[in-house]
Amino acid sequence: MNNRKLSVLDQFITQLDHGLRTVLGDAPMPERVSPAFEAQDSELSDKDRDHAIGLMRVNHTGEVCAQALYQGQALTAKLPNVREQMKEAAVEEIDHLAWCEERIKDLGGRTSLLNPLFYAASFGIGAGAGLISDKLSLGFVAATEDQVCSHLKTHLNQLPNEDLKSRAVVEEMLADEERHAQAALDAGGYKFPSPVKKAMTLISSVMTKGSYRI
Repeated sequence: MNNRKLSVLDQFITQLDHGLRTVLGDAPMPERVSPAFEAQDSELSDKDRDHAIGLMRVNHTGEVCAQALYQGQALTAKLPNVREQMKEAAVEEIDHLAWCEERIKDLGGRTSLLNPLFYAASFGIGAGAGLISDKLSLGFVAATEDQVCSHLKTHLNQLPNEDLKSRAVVEEMLADEERHAQAALDAGGYKFPSPVKKAMTLISSVMTKGSYRI
């Protein structure tokens, strides 16, 4: 029964359910304990706390987009092994989603109100890339993860030095994202040229600026 092939309608309902849970509900229980758990807590000024909330909200929205991207690509991937790789990556990203949400709440903040919009856009991009080819789909994953790594490195420089918990989360996320990017290339992903990556950077800046404030 578990091995039966899902119909198009079944897949659509499954993806819709996953999307609604991602953008409207609490993050699923992570498989790994948050790196923030063992980091020392410290008092932050109101200014530093607000800035940390904004940065972690950006990271959370990035993980919402990652869920949508991977789910869209898994839906349209042609090769079973690529489809499974997308699903496995989405599961690993759930840890990041939960960690960021937990840290935002600990700081007294909320997640971005723009998440439903960004989820829908990312799902469409992922599904479209998968329809074109698995090679392009994997290449898009690698290029996207490169963008995420760049954001995370910037955030490590911008987070208050005293906010050891947020920094621990971002450091662990960075290590995972770098591994995901390399895995996508190793699986046969197309290596995007610099002009395309620059265009992706401009697009991602819209998400970054919007989710930081809203």
